[in-house]
Amino acid sequence: MDCQKIVKTLKHKDFIKVSNKGNWFEEGAAIYVKEIKNNIFLLFVILKDIEIKNVQALIAHFDSFSSIGLKEPEQIMFYLSIKDTEDLHYFEKYLKMPDN
Repeated sequence: MDCQKIVKTLKHKDFIKVSNKGNWFEEGAAIYVKEIKNNIFLLFVILKDIEIKNVQALIAHFDSFSSIGLKEPEQIMFYLSIKDTEDLHYFEKYLKMPDN
């Protein structure tokens, strides 16, 4: 899976990179966020370790934008773990989400 291509697509779709300063995601995770409704966010998290590159997509409710990367969400409404290229078609579907 080409994580650089994924990051480029996220930036093109107006996602904002958020610092991971909390304990909810593993150290070194890159978090890209887009608000889709009042305090409900679409997150793409790229986890990195020695052997795999893992992307997680989730829709979650946070108390504010500033709490993302610091605290756990108040509610997770959708979660998808993308570990191989067979999962990418789901990932691409959510990246094509219409702008509101």
